[in-house]
Amino acid sequence: MSDPRFDLLDTLMDRYNAGDADGYAACFADDGVEAMYRGADLRVGKQGVRDGNAKTFSDFPQNHAKVIDRKAFGPNICVQEKVWRTPDGEPFEVMAIYSFADDGKVSRVEFVR
Repeated sequence: MSDPRFDLLDTLMDRYNAGDADGYAACFADDGVEAMYRGADLRVGKQGVRDGNAKTFSDFPQNHAKVIDRKAFGPNICVQEKVWRTPDGEPFEVMAIYSFADDGKVSRVEFVR
């Protein structure tokens, strides 16, 4: 049986790699948050997630992320990603820890870098 959370994260990653801020933000709950792990909230609310990523996609139009590994841990999913801002740029790795709202959308993601 497929885990719908993985399906949602596949959609989220597809929208991220397409530079589609609206489609990416649609994967978040209305009060969803992107944050640094154990740190400051970066983007708050679906609109904040949308606006913040729209700026990233504008600043880095060739931005691309690849999922290296992902695992479900109880109510959370941890995703290891490699991100390139430009095709010839130096990639960086991120661990993203996703939590989910009752409606199945992302309620919070914390990035470890």
